[in-house]
Amino acid sequence: MSGSGEDGAKRAVRGELVKVLLHRRTDRGMTLEPYASRCVRRGEVHELVATDQDCAVPGARIDRVGFLGFAELGCAGVIDRGDGCWIGGTFVGTVLGFDACHFPNHYNIILATGGLPTGASLRLRPESPVMFTAFPRLPPPAAAS
Repeated sequence: MSGSGEDGAKRAVRGELVKVLLHRRTDRGMTLEPYASRCVRRGEVHELVATDQDCAVPGARIDRVGFLGFAELGCAGVIDRGDGCWIGGTFVGTVLGFDACHFPNHYNIILATGGLPTGASLRLRPESPVMFTAFPRLPPPAAAS
């Protein structure tokens, strides 16, 4: 298990990069889905997209993107908004949300990265391990006495 997700502990979703992407756009027009999580199946392929826009409001338009690549998932699981994404053992960003413009073919999993990296700028390679994990949640502060 990898810590607690939105409604409790969950396992990491793991996979491998199957295609590296090289480009950026500042006019992409993706739309954040209203869902805070998506169930994914073993064998599905989803696109990993970086953004420096920090707006997780459902319906928000995401224009500034760097394309990282496509990942094939090696296990079923749940990916939640706020999960961390690691590629090749390096932290890449936090799941901001999902865009379904290509669904049912694949989701665009949008990662808040603080910049616009691409698969090329991160020197990603096919077969690099990909992992989504929940960040541990801190317990609420104790009530003052």
